[in-house]
Amino acid sequence: MDKAFIAKRSQEKLVATEAAIDAALIETTQLLADLLQARADVGAPVSFADDVQVKLTEAVAALSSARTTMGQVHSGLEEAALRLGIRPRMVGPYRKSDFRLSAEESDRSAA
Repeated sequence: MDKAFIAKRSQEKLVATEAAIDAALIETTQLLADLLQARADVGAPVSFADDVQVKLTEAVAALSSARTTMGQVHSGLEEAALRLGIRPRMVGPYRKSDFRLSAEESDRSAA
């Protein structure tokens, strides 16, 4: 089997995994926000179901860590592909650089 074909198959799985982690992170943070709002809506004290909030916050942290780790995996696989002589191709609907903020944009979004 061609190295480039194998690399493309792995890259597709990697991108799908990254997207799944992002989706899980979005869903989990929305759940946390919804539960906090629900607590307020029913007039429960701040300490009500605090253990659930703590667990969800831990889940968000774990997903965030997984997202960071998958980014490191992505970089490592890009380096491995280059060592195998597989050059990246700029095909598809987007490039990774399309989603990176410049330092200036990042500063503006943080303000």
